[in-house]
Amino acid sequence: MKYSFEIKERAIGKERPRYSAKNGRMYTPTKTSSFEEKVRFAFKSKYNIALEPSTGEFKVKITAYFKPAESLSKKKKQELIDGEFGFLHKPDADNVAKAILDALNGLAYKDDSQVANLLIFKLYGEENKILVEMEEIN
Repeated sequence: MKYSFEIKERAIGKERPRYSAKNGRMYTPTKTSSFEEKVRFAFKSKYNIALEPSTGEFKVKITAYFKPAESLSKKKKQELIDGEFGFLHKPDADNVAKAILDALNGLAYKDDSQVANLLIFKLYGEENKILVEMEEIN
């Protein structure tokens, strides 16, 4: 099975779980949980799956596009977008992947441990968005 979908959001990295002294429990920060919900929504809106999640291996390609800073000149922005420059700022690529893969647990696959091959790109683009391509390996 192949899946390909787009998330029209700026990629964020998975944040560490936090500890609440009030009730003595760990919780996921709001920024992370809301991003993961947007990922789930993007997947569900394209693939209305009522089947069981797959138990097979997957290969995943994540391409995160980041809009250049508004303070840059038009020429510099265009150079960044047209060039093959990577986006060398936060969030870290591994944290972006972790947030996306965790969000898809129970939807495309039972657990993100089923992802055997992972490829991540952080690039400049016209707008902030994330492209996710997944394929089950037979």
